[in-house]
Amino acid sequence: MADDAITDEMIREKICQLFLESTKKPKKEYIGIEIEVPIINLNKEAVDFDIVHRVTESFKNHFNSFEVEGTDYDGNVYALRNRENDDIVCYDCSYNNIEFAMGKEEDLFTINERFGRYYSFIKEEFERHNHTLSGMGINPYRKYNNEIPIPSERYLMLYNHLKSADNYSDSLMYFHDYPGYGMFSSASQVQLDVPYEDLIENINVFSKLEPIKALIFSNSVLLEDNEEYVCFRDNLWEYSTHGVNPHNIGMYDIEFGDIKELISYLESLNIYCVMRDGFYINFPSMPLKEYFNSDTITGEFYCKGSYRNIEFKPSLDDIEYLRAFKFINLTFRGTLEYRSVCTQPIKDSMSVAAFHVGLKHKTKELEKLFFNAPVFNDCYNSTELRKLFIKTEIPSSIDQDELYNLAMDVLDLAKEGLKERDLGEEIFLEPLYRNVNERTNPGKRVLNSLKEGISLEEIIKDYGDL
Repeated sequence: MADDAITDEMIREKICQLFLESTKKPKKEYIGIEIEVPIINLNKEAVDFDIVHRVTESFKNHFNSFEVEGTDYDGNVYALRNRENDDIVCYDCSYNNIEFAMGKEEDLFTINERFGRYYSFIKEEFERHNHTLSGMGINPYRKYNNEIPIPSERYLMLYNHLKSADNYSDSLMYFHDYPGYGMFSSASQVQLDVPYEDLIENINVFSKLEPIKALIFSNSVLLEDNEEYVCFRDNLWEYSTHGVNPHNIGMYDIEFGDIKELISYLESLNIYCVMRDGFYINFPSMPLKEYFNSDTITGEFYCKGSYRNIEFKPSLDDIEYLRAFKFINLTFRGTLEYRSVCTQPIKDSMSVAAFHVGLKHKTKELEKLFFNAPVFNDCYNSTELRKLFIKTEIPSSIDQDELYNLAMDVLDLAKEGLKERDLGEEIFLEPLYRNVNERTNPGKRVLNSLKEGISLEEIIKDYGDL
């Protein structure tokens, strides 16, 4: 063993400390939102990173409450933080994607107002240089872009990990050909404070909700390739090196009976990176217990333009670098992060958070809906349904009337939950009602619009308008 003092019990205690302790503390139930948005060069050329850096500088000068949070190896700013409210505007994986990580708030209108100001300014700045932003889950001009990671410790490590599929040649797993997918795919993530006593029920019930979310939110079309999917993002995660251990990605596929079972699940995850002396080290993904049973681990780190091999000993504190990318993640902040939704058309951005906030305290009602829904009681489990509903066509074996009636019932529950908050936030559900009434989603709209002769440029503009 790497360290005889590291027992299974100590691993469990560390996991509990990191993931669960803060959920036990009384606190307000805040909302956190992250919206990733592709940057598009309308000249049908690669995104000009010099323009990106100029826009970043303009933003910093205009919004003077923002301070530099991250600088890459070339001295360029890739992250800015608002010292007044913890909003972060940054670039995600590469300078082809921008992310708005909004500081926690109690209501959606406050978040929406600030997001709108930031987004409008940045979009206008990009359009001075014939670039733009648009709410599409996969960059529609990805084929023109250079897939170059941000030259920083974290992103170089991440890209090195994602392009290391050859390290798993003895695995029967299929790997896709898009290791740089983080540079062209975008999501809309929500973090909610969920009390300790509600964690298990929330994870179990929201897991069953994933097929319905695929039905109404899918917006990741890989144009000119795999167009039978309207949410190709799922496949990008599942068939990458993040998915070597299926427990690290996607759905849970089990229903937890109690917190102990959730902890056991977290113990079953793989680990693939740690830090030593300020450097990220990545190594072939391996189960957590195998990692701690190893005397030394061989990995590699980036230094002065190249990767170097290194041997190191596991430490119990390395659990801090345990990374899962589940559709529902329990985070170190003591929140549940819901991360299965594609970026939405920008004017509909708050619909994702509104949906989750409205349903957070409706788990018992949701459970009853699912128990009585034929589509959930016939031949498919939730994971299989999700895999069906991320496709362009729903199988004829599924009764679409029953399916969309269920989706409407779910939206009505979300609306009821928001009305109980008495803030008027139910207005943000309107685009979702439109999707269900028209039996479509943003991804299907892209494909149908193209078939109808609407240009991709028009779609980009429409999905990018606030």
